[in-house]
Amino acid sequence: MNHRDGRSAPPALPGDARAGASPAPGGPPGEPAASSGGAAVRFVIALGRVSAAVLRPFTLALLTGSADPPPRPRSRWLRMPVPRWLAPLVPVQTFSLLQVAELLIAVELFGVTLSTVTDWNEQAAATPGAPLPLWGGVVVLAALAAGLPVALRNRWPLAAWRAAVVLTPVAVYAQVTIGRDEGYAPYPMTVGLAYLLALYSVGVRCERRITLGAGIITVLLCLAVDADSAPVVAGAAGIVLLFGYNVRARRNATARLIEEERRTRQAEGAHAVLEERARIARELHDVVAHHMSVIAIQAEAVPLRAAGDPSQLEAGLAEIRALSLEAITELRQVLGVLRDPDGRTDTAPQPGLDRLEELVGNARNAGLTVEVGLRRPIGPLPQAVGLSAYRIVQESLSNAMRHAPGSSVTVEITRDDGTLRLRVANGPGRSPAAAPGAGQGLVGMRERAALLGGTLDAGPARGGGYQVSAELPIEPPTESPIKSAIGSPIGKREGAA
Repeated sequence: MNHRDGRSAPPALPGDARAGASPAPGGPPGEPAASSGGAAVRFVIALGRVSAAVLRPFTLALLTGSADPPPRPRSRWLRMPVPRWLAPLVPVQTFSLLQVAELLIAVELFGVTLSTVTDWNEQAAATPGAPLPLWGGVVVLAALAAGLPVALRNRWPLAAWRAAVVLTPVAVYAQVTIGRDEGYAPYPMTVGLAYLLALYSVGVRCERRITLGAGIITVLLCLAVDADSAPVVAGAAGIVLLFGYNVRARRNATARLIEEERRTRQAEGAHAVLEERARIARELHDVVAHHMSVIAIQAEAVPLRAAGDPSQLEAGLAEIRALSLEAITELRQVLGVLRDPDGRTDTAPQPGLDRLEELVGNARNAGLTVEVGLRRPIGPLPQAVGLSAYRIVQESLSNAMRHAPGSSVTVEITRDDGTLRLRVANGPGRSPAAAPGAGQGLVGMRERAALLGGTLDAGPARGGGYQVSAELPIEPPTESPIKSAIGSPIGKREGAA
């Protein structure tokens, strides 16, 4: 074929890559035939992965798997210290009586099997026409098939089962060759018992894949030794293995339950610490913030009010001193309660609504115009309700002092239907407000109300100002909803403390 310029194309050489290229089957002309090779590679990779997954249980059971550490004896009477005279010869400081018992059983099984196979060997040597006696090493290996798995199964269950898999065919060979017992299956009884004990330990102490691999290998071993007795023997081995796996599952479930209980106790302890920290923060904030606000306002107002009059200045300073002593007294009261490990010691009675007039007087001295409205007598209140009501009113007045200086404040307190209702509302301030706070005051008031099972709402009032409304049940709640109160969103007022 000629090119457009009239020159003929060079002939394709036998070794040219263009000549050897052929289109892929079903593909466009000129595409190399590479898709079939890629599919073959993917098939080989997939087959390798499937084979690895299928062989994984057998590899773990026979070669690479490991078992859980042995559980500690539940009773301290089952663990004894190593005697002093034996301590230099033993690498451990204590030993388990269960392990000692298993070692004694292993020694007994080894001795019985060794004696039995030796008798068979002697009878074979003395009986004309009988099979030739076995080599002494085979006799010892047959005895080890009964003793070694039992001796290893407590500390190394997988090693015990692997030893049983290797040594059991030797014992079966001795049974078939020189044995005199006419049993249903060609397995010495002691060897079969040792194998089942090792298999049980595998089910109890190994993961599911290892258990599955050990079970399948056991079935194959039974089929290879004697196909007639394989269903019964394999069924017995399967029952033992399933029983061990069930014990493992129950132990794991119990361990998870204990761990969950431990985490629950830790969470409850952390929650109790959180509640205590919140209580400390509320008490310190209410005591310090209120008194320091009043003292700061008094310290600023006294020189202006005195106007150089020494008597008025002295009276104002005396009032500041009285407020400072009151703050120190309440701080000592709070610290006295916190120092007591049981929280019972108290250095002074907790404040309540019986001290409302004193609280209102301090607010009036700080420049607020406070009106108190009591529709009817409040009557006696539980200490927790009275303290919370006092602190809510105290914090509301402190906020009004800081953020609405010189404003008019209305305090309304009513009691009806087993509920104490509080309402503290202030109008706009007459002078510039203080710098915005961190909002801890509103958090503390909400937490106090929530501890009693009540509610508290705070926000701007109509016509300017701010309003705090609270409802406190007089009867204590069945549960403390402090967690929900701490985690609830707090709507901070602008400049709230």
